[in-house]
Amino acid sequence: MADETPPVDEMHYEQLAQDALRGVIRAALERAALPEGIPGAHHFYVTFRTRAPGVSVPPDVLAKYPEEMTVVLQHQYWDLKVEADRFSVMLKFGGMPKVLSMPYTAVTRFYDPSVQFLLQFETPADVEEVAPEAEPPVSPPSTGDDGPKVVSLDQFRKK
Repeated sequence: MADETPPVDEMHYEQLAQDALRGVIRAALERAALPEGIPGAHHFYVTFRTRAPGVSVPPDVLAKYPEEMTVVLQHQYWDLKVEADRFSVMLKFGGMPKVLSMPYTAVTRFYDPSVQFLLQFETPADVEEVAPEAEPPVSPPSTGDDGPKVVSLDQFRKK
């Protein structure tokens, strides 16, 4: 019996496909950045990780959305700047203009409800979120009881 190991994807096709789909987001945003704006009834819901590397969000917005937020690009957005690896946009929060900037790799969902077009991305396992310094969790003291244990499933759910 031969000892076969599964082939290794040295081309990283999954990542190449993810990058290509993020190019769709860039192309849509480039069109939205034109003087005519977003055509027709199109509008975009862009969900992104607020603490992903390269994301710039004002502190008050980050406090309100510490992990993820969704912005809507439809009628009221300004200064949309689209670059090869990132974009920035000015939106109003409570009537105050704020600039948000993020790399496409921070985007987890891109949705245009006018045509039911959705792109959803997995968070790469090798990308760590940028988080404030936190104390490590403290384990409760052992009681020596070997009875039934209750385990919270929250830690295993996708957020």
